[in-house]
Amino acid sequence: GVRDVMFLYEDNRCSMTYMYEYPEYLKIKLPKKTARRYPAYELYLYGEGNYAEENKNLLLTGIPVLFLPGNAGSYKQVRSLGSIALRKAEDVDFKYHFNFFSVNFNEELVALYGGSLQRQTKFVHECIKVILKLYRDREFAPSSVAIVGHSMGGLVARALLTLKNFKPELINLLITQATPHVAPVMPLDRYLTDFYTAVNNHWILKAQDLRNLTTLSVAGGFRDYQVRSGLAFLPRLSQHDSALSVVSSAVPRAWASTDHLSIVWCKELILATIRALFDLIDENTRQITEDPKKRMSVLNHHFVRHPAKMFEENPEAFTDLTGAFTWITVKGSKWTYSVYNDSDGKYFAFPVASHRKSYSHVYCENSMLDTSSWIYGCMNTNSSVCLEAADLSWKAELLPSTKVVMLKLLDYPSLSHIVIQVPPAAGNKYTLACEFFKEDSRTVQLPVTHLFSFGLSSSKILLNSTGLFYNIQLQHFSQIYQAFKIYIDSHCQSLEERKPSVYRLHIPWSYEDSITVAKVPSLAEISAKLHIAQPHSDSSLPELNIYSSPNCQYEVILKTSLLQVLGQIVRFHAGAFPVYIVSNILLTYGGQLSTLRSTGQCSDFSLELVRTAKPYKVEPLISIVVFLQGFNWFREIWESLSLPEVDAAVLSSQDAWFPLVSLILFLFGTGIAYWSGVFFSTSLRLFSSLWLTLIRPTELQKDKLITPRRLCGMISLALVSWTTCGAFAVLIIYLQYSFKDICKSVDIFVTSVFHFQDPGHSKETSQNSSTHTVKGQSSVDSIPEAPQSPSKSKTLAEAVNSLKMHITILHLFTWIVLLNLPSLIYWFKNLRYNVRLDPDPCRSTAVILVCILEILMNSSTSEVKSSKLLKIAAKVPLPLSVAMLAFGRMHLYRVPHFVTFSLLLHVLCCFV
Repeated sequence: GVRDVMFLYEDNRCSMTYMYEYPEYLKIKLPKKTARRYPAYELYLYGEGNYAEENKNLLLTGIPVLFLPGNAGSYKQVRSLGSIALRKAEDVDFKYHFNFFSVNFNEELVALYGGSLQRQTKFVHECIKVILKLYRDREFAPSSVAIVGHSMGGLVARALLTLKNFKPELINLLITQATPHVAPVMPLDRYLTDFYTAVNNHWILKAQDLRNLTTLSVAGGFRDYQVRSGLAFLPRLSQHDSALSVVSSAVPRAWASTDHLSIVWCKELILATIRALFDLIDENTRQITEDPKKRMSVLNHHFVRHPAKMFEENPEAFTDLTGAFTWITVKGSKWTYSVYNDSDGKYFAFPVASHRKSYSHVYCENSMLDTSSWIYGCMNTNSSVCLEAADLSWKAELLPSTKVVMLKLLDYPSLSHIVIQVPPAAGNKYTLACEFFKEDSRTVQLPVTHLFSFGLSSSKILLNSTGLFYNIQLQHFSQIYQAFKIYIDSHCQSLEERKPSVYRLHIPWSYEDSITVAKVPSLAEISAKLHIAQPHSDSSLPELNIYSSPNCQYEVILKTSLLQVLGQIVRFHAGAFPVYIVSNILLTYGGQLSTLRSTGQCSDFSLELVRTAKPYKVEPLISIVVFLQGFNWFREIWESLSLPEVDAAVLSSQDAWFPLVSLILFLFGTGIAYWSGVFFSTSLRLFSSLWLTLIRPTELQKDKLITPRRLCGMISLALVSWTTCGAFAVLIIYLQYSFKDICKSVDIFVTSVFHFQDPGHSKETSQNSSTHTVKGQSSVDSIPEAPQSPSKSKTLAEAVNSLKMHITILHLFTWIVLLNLPSLIYWFKNLRYNVRLDPDPCRSTAVILVCILEILMNSSTSEVKSSKLLKIAAKVPLPLSVAMLAFGRMHLYRVPHFVTFSLLLHVLCCFV
């Protein structure tokens, strides 16, 4: 599944954007108050060559566009947009042009640490004020700024509207690229989830107030494994008239999936964006139009359905068909015409009246991909010559190798003729074709194979193509965990050269179509899977549209792809992996405490994992709670107890959950926990060997739990946590704990070898032999069996038990360190600006952990065995594991709290 997400996607079909002149970034001077408040952030103006030179005095006359980079993103990523916009402005002799500004967020990791998102939002507000001041007293001074936000930059742009003193009219257009709007990819701290909640709630509650802001969200498709496209769709409740979400694979003239970074420089997407920006300009104000309807029609034209014509706001309803063209009447239901060096123009007229009874639709295609009109509808009932006609070219749709029109005859009751215009072609070679057909004859329903068929069974259909278009409706294909491979095998009767076939997977409830172009004959393979599950209110079916070659046979075979089903589970739930892994380790930890209580011995981690980490211990209870939350009475009781909503219930409401997911993730967590346990024991053996070569080992000694020195260390680390960064203190105590375990491992081995020697040998001989014996095998796993005195043997056994327990605690603690790592990286990168991380998501947790681990690293199982609290400490990890899976899947920052509570009980066992 991981392999499917990370590696098995379509090839990169994006072209690179290049600068024709050297890119320059002019730093804009900010007000002193702003610069002092946000020392790490900067604002730049993009330029190239002469244009950059002219703008050095900041006498700007263009249209301002502000680019916001995302997680660890650079302000220099604006260059693709800025450079292509500059070339486009040169094409229109600078009648209109755009000034691209970019914000430097110091490449902060805002997708993993949410503490700076509010700060970034406020800085962008200040930048907008500064930008608009630059245009003051100009003839066509802008009153608003267009924003393009990549990744988390798009979320920061949306968050502007949540600021108390922000005026919504300062933004009229927002374009986001691969922005996770719905939820964070990895919810590693409370500030991140709270920020998302505030932004999404504001957009839902104030949807009516946002009608003057036009928002376009472009997702990257399956190539983007960092932000799955389902997260990039604006929340459904805020889908009003001025919001649009599309996947890049469905964008006309791009038709390409992009990865998380290439969406910024993908030439085909950047061209679509710049064309849209120029079409949005109002000729009177020379700024982006204030008309929301025009803005939406422009975005639909460039990002949803392109008619292969230049955008026109109000195209003429009727056109005069003049010129010295020959009129030819075509009475048949099928027609094909190849054009090559035709010297005179022609009009082909198709009488509609004679076909209305037999056929329901007319379909026409044209392989000439210019932007001129080519198909018209005539209202004449008597004359065979049509002087005035409706331009039906606006009903066309551009595909990779052709432009097509499909009309339902019932929608045009007054239509008498359909007219195809063929202008004189000097050196051009292209083909036109039309056909009338009945919808039922071209629509076929294909039931998809069951999820548990594992690709062993298949659904097949054979199309003997006499026409140009077929529509295969895929029944029962509506959930995100379904994934299929569709094979289309095309055979033709003759070997003549044919146009390529176009296969489009059309998802009617969201703009996530994918298009495949294949030669004829050929065997094409298409992956069919969803970014968004079918809404409950929608009853439409996904479709496979085949734009076929006539007189060819198409065999369509559909199979369930187990690999891609696992890939979908990973794609939608990879963020929850740490919860399942820690849950498995916590169950093992509880099992070790239980074994210690019953037998007096601590079992090995891998053996205890196999014994205790069972999904039936945790999953049924969560499933029962999710089921009961469907009832109002239970929900009222749940809310009265002030309990948070179960994450699985939230995922179910988003159609991203099904019963087997949790089982698969739990088993995956068990596997990761097992192999990480193997890794830990191997690492311990390796480091112990290295440590033995560096120091002279000592015999085992019993440590005191608390000494004045350790108390000072504990207080020092607590102060470090409170005054600098909690994650930094956690990392220090983690390294200290690891070092302590290595020392204990060495001491255990040396003690065992020392007492294994014959008592008659001298001490020196004993030490020498121990040094030679231990090389390469210093670990608890390689303790030799030997006759020893009872007291020494007991001490050694206690030390071995303690080490096994410490390794499990260290294993748990490793995941706490990993989950807190982003805030540590953020703090380290910003150390020159501020010594204290503010806000710090793990400050209070770190203080508690420092105190707990400072005591635990010196503890032994002998103290714990006799504790009255051991029974409770052994049983608590099970309910904690259940709670972790219930409330931690979408809130990873809660995981350390559950682990900390369990370790706190362990510490109490050392004293009580």
